[in-house]
Amino acid sequence: MRNYIKILVALYRLKRQAKLSARKMRALQEKKLRTMLHYAWGNSVYYRRTFEAAGITEEQLDELPLSCFPTMDKKLFLEHFDELVVPQDLRLCEVREFDAAENADRKPYKGKYHVVHSSGSTGKPGYFVYDEEAWNSMLVGMLRAALWNMSMPQILSLLAKRPQIVYIAATDGRYGGAMAVGDGISGVGASQMYLDIKMPLDEWIRQIKEFQPNIIIGYPSAIKILAELVEKGSVQVNAVRVISCGEPLGASLRSYLEKSFGTDVVNFYGASESLTLGVEMNPEEGMILFDDMNFIEVESGAMYLTCLYNFAQPLIRYRISDSLMLKAAGENSPHPFTRAVGLLGRDEDILWFEDGSGNKEFLHPLAIEGFCVEGLMDYQFRQVGKDAFEMYAEITESASETHIRTELLEQMKKILSEKKLDYVQFYVNFVDEILPDARTGKKPLISAERGFDTEREAWQDEKSVIAG
Repeated sequence: MRNYIKILVALYRLKRQAKLSARKMRALQEKKLRTMLHYAWGNSVYYRRTFEAAGITEEQLDELPLSCFPTMDKKLFLEHFDELVVPQDLRLCEVREFDAAENADRKPYKGKYHVVHSSGSTGKPGYFVYDEEAWNSMLVGMLRAALWNMSMPQILSLLAKRPQIVYIAATDGRYGGAMAVGDGISGVGASQMYLDIKMPLDEWIRQIKEFQPNIIIGYPSAIKILAELVEKGSVQVNAVRVISCGEPLGASLRSYLEKSFGTDVVNFYGASESLTLGVEMNPEEGMILFDDMNFIEVESGAMYLTCLYNFAQPLIRYRISDSLMLKAAGENSPHPFTRAVGLLGRDEDILWFEDGSGNKEFLHPLAIEGFCVEGLMDYQFRQVGKDAFEMYAEITESASETHIRTELLEQMKKILSEKKLDYVQFYVNFVDEILPDARTGKKPLISAERGFDTEREAWQDEKSVIAG
């Protein structure tokens, strides 16, 4: 009960900040930025060294524009993880061992560090670590976003009814969304249920009927599948709120979800590097970015994040692969926050398969994102028929194609079996390089090209195909 009250008080204070003037918000953000820069200088070996190498002195930390400070990307972050983090008991190799050894129960590492697993497009996963203070700050920010257009009396009324919340996404690992949603729901005393995207549709239907959720959170592409089940009459859902996260939400899909569930859709924006970045209620106004929690820049088309609340693992001018444009808040804006306009996040497709009897089942790209095989540098999928898809694999020069193919086939066979997709054929093709999308600069997991008419004889290698 004490924790519940503490969360509500923190939420009330954070909601009040959303009513500041644009000028006061910029002053608050600037104050938090300077605090973070000084902290990184005094406590992080990596930042002290890189700042000095850039010619920055301690006296200049209060006056130099953020654009004068060095940037970093995921590669640099992983290379210098141990000297970037502040706590002395955090080491990347040990965090990897923890992630590999423990079940996905989302318990904190060493009882005090929340580890978020981020696979991305690299062969080995990266890890973003939040201590308790940073994690709690993030959770309150997440609640503010999820309940964005509600007053405190409305929020108290909603929570008093102990809402039934279903989260539909990748839930079987240390994904930031699953971890944050679970802890946030527990903190406000709501009931929760996870629907994993690898779960067969008939199991979705059974659990939805039994649980009767009234708040839906998840990937928009996964929520869309639930909406289609509602439309077909397979399940009934009386939703009071739908919260989309993890993927871009297009205008047409938003309209479809709002019509299907009869309620507004909250579009939540977060990343592993900072799980609470912004929220969108009105697409015409753009995404509201939480300037009181992060400092986001766009420079030469690249997005850079400085997290203002995570002092355990400072991220200063960290490059994010999302593409967007920024619009500063005016003094008469309804909210004092910067707006993001344009593409946000990854726009992935879903693979749909059909058996000989006409039964359909889907495979979500994020269910197969976690491949981690030594020597595998990058990969991409492409559907080549109603019952087949292929994988393009980019490997290191010293890696064994035979070994990697064997590992991939074993992992994929297990995933397909869990989804009751044993009839689906899966091919592995090795390529020299997987190029990013020319429009977004990203490497989509699912290739937009379709090859349904491609002759399959070219792939009929007994070592490179799972045949149901």
